[in-house]
Amino acid sequence: MSAMRLCSPLLVCLAAALFSGAVISSPHMWTKLVLTHHWPNTFCSMEHCHPNISYWTLHGLWPDQGIDCNNSWHFNSSQIEDLLPDMEKSWPDLRRPLSAGFWKYEWQKHGTCAAKAATLNTQHKYFSKALELYHKVDLTSILRKFDIIPSEKYYTFSQVEGVIENFYGIKPKIQCAHSSKNADVQILGQIEICFDSDFNLLDCEKHFIMNTVSKAGWDDDRAINKASGFMVCDHDMPVYYPPLP
Repeated sequence: MSAMRLCSPLLVCLAAALFSGAVISSPHMWTKLVLTHHWPNTFCSMEHCHPNISYWTLHGLWPDQGIDCNNSWHFNSSQIEDLLPDMEKSWPDLRRPLSAGFWKYEWQKHGTCAAKAATLNTQHKYFSKALELYHKVDLTSILRKFDIIPSEKYYTFSQVEGVIENFYGIKPKIQCAHSSKNADVQILGQIEICFDSDFNLLDCEKHFIMNTVSKAGWDDDRAINKASGFMVCDHDMPVYYPPLP
């Protein structure tokens, strides 16, 4: 594929340079952050919603340790009022577009744990950092740049993964849904890009020697994301990247 020939070490260095910056100095329990993207057309084919969105949306920013770390720290949209226009576009609730319930859920489950780091210890810091990383990654544009576009044709898994690995210089976690109509094809649905505690790009498969608090098992390559029905894509099965109907 022509996309593979276009990638170079220079692009890896360019992508890596985008993510240098903030340093976390205070102790915290997590060591990895997962920036999770949804492909809306796939998500809504499973959840019976009807988005008119042709770009990858933000699902969440998840620390690798802990869930629901502070049930008394309630979500307050007034603290992120300046972020709301971007939130509504980049981090929409695909099932309930007029609701803030999705953001409330992400803050309660993941944000209160991410907040153990000084750089993410307010609601505004957490949501603004998630948006910042989402825009820097710019997943939709990078896939399109290297000819991975929604279409009726099928891709190999290595084509999709290869673009991300060659541009960003890290291994992502790519998840698919399985078609009830064609058991020989998987549907591209969720892509995770990972960062270390200083917000530098990191292989998503990298594990740290710590006790895992989360029961969801999201970082186990064999695990199914029960909330979405996605599971890690089969490396040998064709990948369908569905366009809008």
